[in-house]
Amino acid sequence: MRDDARKRGQCAALSPAPAAMPDAFSLSDLSPLLPGVALWALALYLPLSVPLARLEKVLAEGSLEEGLQQLVLVGGSLLLALAVGLVVELLLSWALGPGWAASLGLIAVLGGLSIGLAAGRDDDHKG
Repeated sequence: MRDDARKRGQCAALSPAPAAMPDAFSLSDLSPLLPGVALWALALYLPLSVPLARLEKVLAEGSLEEGLQQLVLVGGSLLLALAVGLVVELLLSWALGPGWAASLGLIAVLGGLSIGLAAGRDDDHKG
């Protein structure tokens, strides 16, 4: 092979080595991101639950029992929050790194909690 490379005027060391095939993607590849995904899902749970009012209205008109309606609503909002949390975590992990993305998720949770507590306290003073 080196003789062939010399004949062509190329150095064998500069020839690219064949790339190894990566292993198949598995869910364990996402395990370092799970804390950040959970934080973002928690931070986004209530804001994403508000648009589900239409689903609640459709379920109320349907023939499901009230317990099953509540289960579908809570399950749907949790799945939506987890899906959006995963997308946010992946985008921020790609842009900033996994540690920063999870830290921002924690900040979002704490910020939402403090805003919620302040709003509740403000309502108490007005009422």
